[in-house]
Amino acid sequence: MENVRFMNNLEQKKAAFADLIEIIETLREKCPWDKKQTLESLRSLTIEEVYELGDAILAKDMQEVKKELGDLIMHLVFYARLAEEQGEFDMAGVLTAICDKLRYRHPHIYGDIQVEDEQDVLRNWEQLKLKEKGRKHKVLEGVPVSLPALVKAYRIQDKVRGVGFDWKQKEDVWDKVREELGEFEEELRKGDKEKMEEELGDFMFAVINAARLYDLNPENALEKTNRKFIKRFSYVEDKANAAGKKLADMNLEEMEAYWQEAKRTEE
Repeated sequence: MENVRFMNNLEQKKAAFADLIEIIETLREKCPWDKKQTLESLRSLTIEEVYELGDAILAKDMQEVKKELGDLIMHLVFYARLAEEQGEFDMAGVLTAICDKLRYRHPHIYGDIQVEDEQDVLRNWEQLKLKEKGRKHKVLEGVPVSLPALVKAYRIQDKVRGVGFDWKQKEDVWDKVREELGEFEEELRKGDKEKMEEELGDFMFAVINAARLYDLNPENALEKTNRKFIKRFSYVEDKANAAGKKLADMNLEEMEAYWQEAKRTEE
């Protein structure tokens, strides 16, 4: 009975996806706005949709996640339609390619490779990527140039880890963090702005590496802190307004008292 329910569900998914493909084709033919779109014109809109999905995930708003996933999938189907019109590829080609890649990069599922844990899976993944036809055999070539720096640092470290370039013991990373902090502080004392920036980057890179080693996502961690700060500062502003005060007229001690009050409301 469970298999029957699954098959019915799978058929519904196929039908829904086919419906979306047909809608995009219709819009390309009949809607003035959709007719004018290109790969380039959609690019910035897609980036915006990805960020909106990220916001929904961090907010744990599953209905919003559902909505944003729909927007993003619509964009992907749109790109495939544009490529099909140019004679490059179609959605079937896109899906076939990703299915082939997933089977190839999971030989422990679709082949006879044995793995012990997720680290073995990740190592195999990176090594198989380097063997794929057409690649330049560079470990870091797949890291997008335009990635935000924090995310890029994490991906760089994760990729070299896949070929064995990593700390033997994760605890050892803290010596590197302290070393980079000391070098940053030394440059601060000297006052050379360019060197200060360079050492700050090295220190941040080391902290991101530590987060990775402890299976923490630094991008998510920093964004949660951003949101926490915004929430607390908004509380400070609200309390000041309620008291008939302007923040610019308050001293640090007054604002700190509201800040601590905001923290207590979170407990």
